[in-house]
Amino acid sequence: MGRLIGILLVVWLVIGAIAAFQRGYFDDTRTNCSEASDIALTVVAGPLNYLGVNPKVTCADVDVPEPSK
Repeated sequence: MGRLIGILLVVWLVIGAIAAFQRGYFDDTRTNCSEASDIALTVVAGPLNYLGVNPKVTCADVDVPEPSK
């Protein structure tokens, strides 16, 4: 039973990776927080991508304070 679950999990993730590839997420080698999160969510969503799920993430730009002079 555990083997079947493992096989289904791998197939699920492969389908998600194919969906991310078709959306062009792997074309650019430089990514930011939002793009990396979109890729991860698309892969995890797996076959749901083909049912209309289009996961997107927006990362808040964090203003890092500059050191005092």
